[in-house]
Amino acid sequence: MAEIKLSPLQGKILKLLSRHLEEPLSYRELAHEIGVASTNTVSYHLRQLERLGRLKRDPADPRGYHVLGAPETGVAYLNLYGLARCGPHGSLLDGSPVDRIPVAARLIPCSAADAFLVQAKGDSMQERIYDGDLVLARRQNTAENGDLVVCVNRGEALIKKFKQDQDAGGVILISLNSKYEPFFASREDFRIEGVVKAIISRAVN
Repeated sequence: MAEIKLSPLQGKILKLLSRHLEEPLSYRELAHEIGVASTNTVSYHLRQLERLGRLKRDPADPRGYHVLGAPETGVAYLNLYGLARCGPHGSLLDGSPVDRIPVAARLIPCSAADAFLVQAKGDSMQERIYDGDLVLARRQNTAENGDLVVCVNRGEALIKKFKQDQDAGGVILISLNSKYEPFFASREDFRIEGVVKAIISRAVN
């Protein structure tokens, strides 16, 4: 079944929505960006995009939406990376993914093009992330205090809570499990790979 072709205006709206997933635009801002005078025009095209399966909106929140992939499947295939050592100044995302996992588009709270998966190891992030859980992250190299991040520190791939220590001028990496002490990230070999957006928990009997 061939994908239904979007109008130029609908394509432009979809690109704008994809670029502003973190800070969604209002109807008025969208109208300004696409060069139309009425927010009714924006509302009409958003309804059409939803009908075509390219957008899922939250009826209770005009700015709440997910941009979906191809309407035939509603599924995106995300790269799964292992939490393996990366070597000095290496990136977790440099190597080949260990698998590609189908994920329902409605479960991906960011652009699928920016999303990736890692499989958690160990118990350092309990009670939120357990050994074997799939962690969905948005690819980016910056984070805010309190974000859970997928990062590389001294060649080791980790999932930790991020905190910028202004007094010490460094980054503290924090485990959610209190039996593990926080520690400072390396000043020479630390990089953020992505910010955690969702956790797909393993089945627990």
